[in-house]
Amino acid sequence: MTIEQIYTGCLAQGAYYIESNGEVAIIDPLRETEAYINKANANNAKIKYVFETHFHADFVSGHVDLANKTGATIVYGPGATTSYDIYSAKDNEEFKLGHITIKALHTPGHTLESTTYLLIDEDGNNHAIFSGDTLFLGDVGRPDLAIKSDLTKEDLAEMLYDSLRTKIMPLEDNVIVYPAHGAGSACGKNLSKETVGILGEQKKTNYALRADMTKPEFVKEVLDGIPPPPQYFAKNAMMNKMGYDSFETVLKSGNSPLTPEDFEAMANHEEALVLDVRPQSDYIKGHIPNSIFIGLNGQFAPWVGALITDIKQPILLVVPEGKSAEAVTRLSRVGYDNTLGYLEGGISAWQASGREIDTLESISAETFANIAKDETINILDVRKDGEYKSMHLENAQHFALDYINEQMQAVSKDKTYYIHCAGGYRSVIAASILKARGFHNLIDIAGGFGAIKKTDLPTSDFVCPTTL
Repeated sequence: MTIEQIYTGCLAQGAYYIESNGEVAIIDPLRETEAYINKANANNAKIKYVFETHFHADFVSGHVDLANKTGATIVYGPGATTSYDIYSAKDNEEFKLGHITIKALHTPGHTLESTTYLLIDEDGNNHAIFSGDTLFLGDVGRPDLAIKSDLTKEDLAEMLYDSLRTKIMPLEDNVIVYPAHGAGSACGKNLSKETVGILGEQKKTNYALRADMTKPEFVKEVLDGIPPPPQYFAKNAMMNKMGYDSFETVLKSGNSPLTPEDFEAMANHEEALVLDVRPQSDYIKGHIPNSIFIGLNGQFAPWVGALITDIKQPILLVVPEGKSAEAVTRLSRVGYDNTLGYLEGGISAWQASGREIDTLESISAETFANIAKDETINILDVRKDGEYKSMHLENAQHFALDYINEQMQAVSKDKTYYIHCAGGYRSVIAASILKARGFHNLIDIAGGFGAIKKTDLPTSDFVCPTTL
């Protein structure tokens, strides 16, 4: 028996490859399926099942493509309905895979069809659970993402309480827990950085599995502090439910080199968004006017999903050399399939053609510290709510990047703003969006709050520690 977790850091997502006696099951695969097929072929094994723990909201799964290429059966939990062929498992139904058994435990709560898959080994012992978004390490799934449901988040939280206590907590303490996500995912609020754990440890340390916890207490604690879901979540869930274009089709269309002339023509005629995915230092030095920066070197796909509100938006890419296929692939993971191509030769080719570039002013934290002694300056802190509440410059305006599209009226085009995040990635994203919307008096603080804390700014005047 082989179990391999295939973890993708950008999405904080774990897919799983399980093999026994020449038969393979894939759980919650990513959009691009070649890695799973190649692994099975290398082992002279056949992919028999694709198990989906639920309709994922934070990424587009590769289940449809994988089934089409291999003939594998797509398995969802009870009540799942789709526009393509699936097998809807019954609660406690067992599936044979070589010498092992995979048992479907219906665990509604995160969504109605959510299912945990229990792996029973060759000796008949409960070995591991693939818990999807039902149980994470340190947390449980948010109960507010059901598609077109009449149920409230409170209703689903109550279901989740029952699922955990009737299906998962009775299992042996030595059962391994393989969740769908780790720290960094928006599918929970307190996820561990660890990606594999033991159920007994979760019973001791996970707040949601306290033995003496009442259902009302569970509902209150699970729902407390959950931010609104990113706007793309519902759209990804619907793609997973209704199907999508093949990944190869999307990659072929999007990974097309364009001359500066064709690139500019498409930007104008197709009303395409120019998305610059180079490192932020390169964007700062020179970029196409009105382009948006979201770098591949950060949490690229989730930020695309959070900030580009039209999932069908035509996109033109400015990429580091050799990174065009990666950019198209990572866009497709969150359902942004309408990439038209990339600028061949990059910014150098753009400039060589005589076309204009723009820059972003960026200063060091030390320079900012000297300027910040003037209390009349305007500072934008674009970190998340929890980061800001934990510690911030007391005269900074909180302008969370997550909600920049909703709070544009909170800033003025007539003022100069000094922008910072934690380390310098998100502040450049925010500045690029503001510049594209006519805000030109913007100064980025390199290194973000991490660098600011190392300056001689008087913390008694500028830093306000609070309790999260």
